Amino acid sequence: MSTEYATVRPEPSVLATNEGQHLHFLNHLATVKVSGQAAGSLSVVEFVGPKGFGPPLHRHDHEDELFIVLAGRILFRSEDIEIEAEEGAHAFLPHGRSHTFQVLSDTARFSCITASSTVTPEFDRMVTELGTPVTDPSLPAPGPIDPARVAEVNRKHGIEILGPPPQAL
Repeated sequence: MSTEYATVRPEPSVLATNEGQHLHFLNHLATVKVSGQAAGSLSVVEFVGPKGFGPPLHRHDHEDELFIVLAGRILFRSEDIEIEAEEGAHAFLPHGRSHTFQVLSDTARFSCITASSTVTPEFDRMVTELGTPVTDPSLPAPGPIDPARVAEVNRKHGIEILGPPPQAL
């Protein structure tokens, strides 16, 4: 076991559905549940997205992602794989592979767990940097998104934007 991992051990915690750091993030609601602490740790961000929402096609340099669909339907795409997932489904998207997803139902609620054995997970930090803190955990009104800023912040956190978000439904 690495010394860094052994010395950075967060305390156990339990957060209810509406607890955590709420952010309006790229026209949907993100709630940071667990922040990455060190290599070998993980981060957890819960999202609520409206129909049609999906991130730009992208690739994580170091972090694997595990999505758990809590409510709704989501279409996941990774290179030549396309799979529709419903409540209770898990989607694993390994680092180094391009991927995106799109909400198919009116809304979807899902958790994104990121982990890396080589670096501290930074996905939650990227979400926090691009998001706007809010106290009310509700979907934001749609607004403009600056693709250049999104690409810049993602690159800083080990994520490369490769293409646009999925086409609107």
